[in-house]
Amino acid sequence: MDLLKVSLVLGTFGIWSGSGAEPAQRVDVLEELKLGESFSGVLQVRGFHNQSRAFLFQDSWRNVRASAAVAEGLLQKLRGRIEFTLLLTLKQERLNSGVILSIHHSEQRFLELESSAPRNEIRLHYHTQDQRPHTEVFPYRLADDRWHKISVGVSSSHIVLHVDCSRIYERVVDTPAMDIPALSSVWLGQRNAAHGFYKGIMQDVQLVLMPQGHISQCPDLNRTCPTCNDFHGLVQKIMELQDLLAKTSSKLARAEEKMKSLDGCYCEKTCSLDGEVYREGDAWIDGCRNCTCSNGTVKCEAVYCPPLLCAPDTAPTYMPGACCKECQLDDPPCPELNCPELEQISLTDRCCKVCRGHDFCAEGSSQICVENSECVNLEAGACCSCKDGFRSLRDDSAYCQDIDECAEGKHYCRENTVCVNTPGSFMCICHTGYIRIDDYSCTEHDECVTGQHDCDENALCFNTVGGHSCSCKPGFVGNGTVCRALCDGLCQNGGSCISPDTCICQQGFTGKRCETDIDECLDGFVECDSRATCVNLPGWYHCECRDGYHDNGMFSANGESCEDIDECEMERHSCANDTVCFNMDGSYDCRCPHGKNCSGDCVHDNKVKHNSQIWVLDSDRCSVCSCQNGLVMCRRMVCDCDNPTADLFCCPECDPRISSQCLHQNGVLTYSSGDSWVENCQQCQCLRGEVDCWPISCPPVQDCEFTAVPEGECCPRCVTNPCQANTISNDITKTCTDEHGISRFSGSTWTKHGTECILCQCKNGHVCCSVDPLCL
Repeated sequence: MDLLKVSLVLGTFGIWSGSGAEPAQRVDVLEELKLGESFSGVLQVRGFHNQSRAFLFQDSWRNVRASAAVAEGLLQKLRGRIEFTLLLTLKQERLNSGVILSIHHSEQRFLELESSAPRNEIRLHYHTQDQRPHTEVFPYRLADDRWHKISVGVSSSHIVLHVDCSRIYERVVDTPAMDIPALSSVWLGQRNAAHGFYKGIMQDVQLVLMPQGHISQCPDLNRTCPTCNDFHGLVQKIMELQDLLAKTSSKLARAEEKMKSLDGCYCEKTCSLDGEVYREGDAWIDGCRNCTCSNGTVKCEAVYCPPLLCAPDTAPTYMPGACCKECQLDDPPCPELNCPELEQISLTDRCCKVCRGHDFCAEGSSQICVENSECVNLEAGACCSCKDGFRSLRDDSAYCQDIDECAEGKHYCRENTVCVNTPGSFMCICHTGYIRIDDYSCTEHDECVTGQHDCDENALCFNTVGGHSCSCKPGFVGNGTVCRALCDGLCQNGGSCISPDTCICQQGFTGKRCETDIDECLDGFVECDSRATCVNLPGWYHCECRDGYHDNGMFSANGESCEDIDECEMERHSCANDTVCFNMDGSYDCRCPHGKNCSGDCVHDNKVKHNSQIWVLDSDRCSVCSCQNGLVMCRRMVCDCDNPTADLFCCPECDPRISSQCLHQNGVLTYSSGDSWVENCQQCQCLRGEVDCWPISCPPVQDCEFTAVPEGECCPRCVTNPCQANTISNDITKTCTDEHGISRFSGSTWTKHGTECILCQCKNGHVCCSVDPLCL
């Protein structure tokens, strides 16, 4: 029997344990794919922890796709769910844009997570309940060549993103639809065989088919749900309780022997309820309950109501203060209504019509809801509903009694506490000498209060049973014992992140991220000598001698040490050999000898270049020079990709090699590095052989009740015909009347009477019907 009790306790605990999910609720994707055995192009390496197993995704010719059997088994567990969590640990290469996990069928992405380094985004692609593709974008830099723990939790219309055990984003979105068709494919580290290649290390890729899955990844987070460590602790506590039970049973046996001598004594037992004391055998009525005092315990049962046989002109009705129905005359003549006839509705339990939205509770129905019960207005009447923590004593819920969560085991009190029932709820009271951790658990010592912890000064300390945990404050990242400030986008140019989203810049830089170089020359901070010019440098500046001048070796900061260069004497001129060089301040001049005509030739690198001659620099193969009337002019080579002799070193955009090109989604077209295109309402770009796509930004549609996305377009537009709209803002005050005169709320759908394939929907007072092609 004791073992059975232990099993029941453990089974109950497993229901509430977020980290102790049953195997059927957890899918190890790496184990399912047998990654280390079946796929080339993936190398097993050391993981985040020294003894953990991880996999390096590096090559672009890999094909990590689940087999049909494995994919169907995984999708079978995921289909129809609106609550699940994707967990993984990764280290993504810088500048990489890749897909982490993709579940898709043809072009329809039912669940895909990708990380884009060029745009510093994490994107989640899925389909909504109305079969629309949706992309949720989280601005975050994940590809920084560092280890990160990632958790993406989906719970109906909520998506929560945790990075390194810190909640980064929580959003309300359109509910995802996991109506994944058969023959869908499951890919890891890529979208398909040609695109979205993730580069880096991955490990511990899991799908937890329940919400709050991040707790198993970060068990030290503050929570009320127990974890695996709590589970093992509970097992130990049960073993200790079993030992205590054995000792207590021995003491109880000795006590029973001593009490045998007291059997002849008479002791009258009393009962206490709501401050009243009752003697043994007393009986009384408490609301709609018959109560008795028996052996010191109050026992109450609902009042028995016999069936009624009412006359034709009467009806059974609950009367104020009565527990059973009584026969009462029908309603008096109908009052005059002050609403339009279309807003008048008929009721089944009265002869008179009422206006839509009639307050039945205000007209006296609330008086029927007596004890621990609340009146609730419905469209066709009112009803009573028990308050939270109470259950009904009769069929109309007018009388309700408190639920003893402690006695019925419906509480969450944990270690070192005792459950105390309260009206409608319960409390967990700490044992003597213990202090509170949260609403449900206590501990014997609080390291957080006494300062006996190892948490960083920028971390929060959470007391736990037998210890404590540390979690970095919002705006900081780390393991809790060491936390550093987090600046979105990081601090550039040597800047330091001193507090959340605050950078301190080195001299010469400014901006929120120290991204802007201070141009000391432009701002007028520097005055250089007339023979020098101010040159701005990253973080600094200097006065550089102008063309035709050089420093005399004194290196004055303001350029006073610049002196003229005698280009003629130093033979640093480009005068043709049939001209004469004349030195000038900061320059020189080529003059023809008196009475002669000059050819206009140039001297470059001690070689004579004829006038209009063109040549390529020996020191820079991508620059072209020409001689123009004795002067040498050089410029960057212009790329002509139609020229078969184009230098691919200087013109990478003309490179025809596959390694530098990108393959289109259709597997036929190719793009060069830097090319952009639009595909499936996404902007795509080819970057050094890799494709990165992101959703097209649509302008907001304001003051518009009905919107639709025209065929062939990506952004919604306002439409006047509500039946053409695929997105509306439902107004529950605007209703529709179907073919039977039944009122329908906006947004509701129904099948037209007499047909099976005509589906109708109420769109803000407009009835829109269409034929369901899947039904024909």
